[in-house]
Amino acid sequence: MKTLLVAVAMLFAFTGAALASNCPNELKTIDAKLSAVKLTPEEIIKVKALRNKGAQEHMDGKHGDSMKSFAEAKKMLGI
Repeated sequence: MKTLLVAVAMLFAFTGAALASNCPNELKTIDAKLSAVKLTPEEIIKVKALRNKGAQEHMDGKHGDSMKSFAEAKKMLGI
């Protein structure tokens, strides 16, 4: 039982690190697409807000939340 708990704890630890290391790539993807896509001014504001929210969540160590924010921004960009 202890072995299982240790294994699960390690899985969660490595998953967080994997998400954290992908955040900068998500930012680059969003920034690149944002400069080339045709959106309304309101949509651009929304995408930038989601991008900035995700960046702040990344800085705060909330990588799961940041990936959700980035995913929503990417969806609006058609990625």
